[in-house]
Amino acid sequence: MTDTQTVPSTGVTLTDAAVSKVRALLSGEGRDDLALRIAVQPGGCSGLRYQLYFDDRDLDGDVATEYEDVKVVTDKMSAPYLGGASIDFLDTIEKQGFTIDNPNAGGSCACGDSFH
Repeated sequence: MTDTQTVPSTGVTLTDAAVSKVRALLSGEGRDDLALRIAVQPGGCSGLRYQLYFDDRDLDGDVATEYEDVKVVTDKMSAPYLGGASIDFLDTIEKQGFTIDNPNAGGSCACGDSFH
């Protein structure tokens, strides 16, 4: 029997490494009322780009996922572009930062932060 993870099509999934990094960043902010907001905005060489930032607002239609003390929200306009996406945090010699694996992305470009 294999252990598979079901990814909700309406939300974003964070890996354990990403949750740990978000928790550490929130601790550094000294606030427990912030959520990690993930949005899709116009821009980038392929038409859309990702935004990740802390937000204390609850917007009408937000899709929320909670990981114990870490809350992740996506606005209703971005949710269709991010359903089933997975966010990881890498900390290696070659690369450090959040990465997004998005099954909805039809392609990418050299800048690495946009999709169409």
